[in-house]
Amino acid sequence: MKVVKGFTRARELLSRQVSAQTLPLSPALRRRLNKLFGTEDPEQAVRWIIDRVCQEGDAALFSLAEKIDGVKLSSLELSQKQVQSAYQKADEELIAVIKQAAERIREFHTAQKKAVCHELAGKEWGQLIRPLEKVGIYVPGGTAAYPSTVLMTAVPAKSAGVKEVVMVTPPKADGEISPAVLVAADVAGVDRIFTIGGAQAIAALAYGTESVPRVDKICGPGNVFVVLAKKAVYGDVGIDGLQGPSEVLLIADETASAEYCAADLLAQAEHDPLAQAILVTTSLTLAEKVNKEIARQLARLSRKATAGESLKRGVIAVVESMDEAVALANFYAPEHLCLMVRDTEKYINRIANAGCIIIGDKATVVLGDYIAGPSHVLPTGGTARFSSPLSVIDFVKFINVIKVSDAMLRQVGPAASLLARAEGLDAHAMAIEKRLKAG
Repeated sequence: MKVVKGFTRARELLSRQVSAQTLPLSPALRRRLNKLFGTEDPEQAVRWIIDRVCQEGDAALFSLAEKIDGVKLSSLELSQKQVQSAYQKADEELIAVIKQAAERIREFHTAQKKAVCHELAGKEWGQLIRPLEKVGIYVPGGTAAYPSTVLMTAVPAKSAGVKEVVMVTPPKADGEISPAVLVAADVAGVDRIFTIGGAQAIAALAYGTESVPRVDKICGPGNVFVVLAKKAVYGDVGIDGLQGPSEVLLIADETASAEYCAADLLAQAEHDPLAQAILVTTSLTLAEKVNKEIARQLARLSRKATAGESLKRGVIAVVESMDEAVALANFYAPEHLCLMVRDTEKYINRIANAGCIIIGDKATVVLGDYIAGPSHVLPTGGTARFSSPLSVIDFVKFINVIKVSDAMLRQVGPAASLLARAEGLDAHAMAIEKRLKAG
C-alpha cells in the first residue's frame, strides 16, 4: 500500500473528488453494455430497463434475465416448499450460525426500536409512529451468496413491524438460489422471494408487475446498476441510500498489532477491486510493519487478485498526532472506522462522521459484518457526513397530529392569519378568521 507522510498530503489523497455514484466501468463491461443496450452509458441502460419493466411487467423480467444474466427462468417467485427444502441442502452448522446471527441482530434492533420510537401526546400536538406496509430488500447473488445481507435488512424491517417483506435476488446460472440465502430469508421472516436481480428487480419493486408487488421502500446494497436504478426510482418509492464500494479506515497508534491491522485491511480489500482500505497511524514503524504483513497475508488469500487490485488504491497515512488522525477520519467519513489505539474512550466521543465505529483490543470489522448485532448496511462514499446505518427508523414513518381547541385558536389564530396575509394567501387567512368570528 502507498505510504504518505503528513496531514496535508493525506487529506489530499482522502478527498472524495468524484461522486461515489460515478464508479469506473471496465472496457469489457462498456462493450457488453453497448452490445446489449446500444449504449456505453450505464444510466441510459438502466433507464431503458426500468421503462421496459414498467411497460411489459413479468414478460420483461423473464426476457431480461435471459438477455442479461443468461438464465432462463421457469417462474419468478419461489414457493414455500422450495424455501423449506433449502434446510435439507444447507450445512447444519451454518444453519445454526444463521439463527444465532439473526437473534443477535433482532435483539439489537428491538432494543433500538424501544429507544428511538416513541409516540408523542402533548396537549396541542402529538406524533404517531406507523410501520411501512411493504418493503423490498435487494440481496446480491448470481456468482456469490450473501445470507448476512438477508439478515441485516429483513430482520430490522420485521423488528420495526413491517407487515410484508419482499426479497429479490438474482439466481445462479442454473436458476437456483443459494440454500444458505433461503434459510436466512426464512429465519428472518421474509414473506415472498423472487429470483430476479439487477436494475429490473429494482424497477419491479418500485412499480410492481403482475407477480411482483409494488413496495413502499427498497433497501439493500448492489452493483452499480442496482445503485443507479435505486437513484432513478427514488421519489416514486423510498430507498435506504445509494451504497457504493465498501470501505474501512483504521486509526492506529504504536500499541496496535500490525498483524491485526493488515488482516482488517485485507478483509475489506477482498470485497471488490473498488473497495477502499485506509490506515491512519502516528507510528511510521507500524506503517512499515503493516505493509510487510499485508504482503505476507495476501499471498495466502483465495481472492488475492481482487484484494491486490483494491490495495493499489489503498493508503497508509502517517501523521504527527492523534488529533490529526481523528480530523482525517471525520474528513473522510468512512463506512467503517476501527479505533486500534490506547485510551479508546478518549477519542470515541470526538468522532463525528462514521457509519460504524469498532473498538476493543480484538476489534475487527468482520464481526460487524456478520454477527455483532447492528445492521451492516452502512453509509458509504462519505455520506456518513449526513446519513445513518440502516435501522428500524428506515422502516417506520412519523405522522404529526395537531389538536385544535378553542383556546388554541384564540391564542395563535390571529398570528396565523397575519402570517397568511403577509404571504398573500387570503383564503388561508379567511379560514382562520371565520373560525375566530364564530367564537
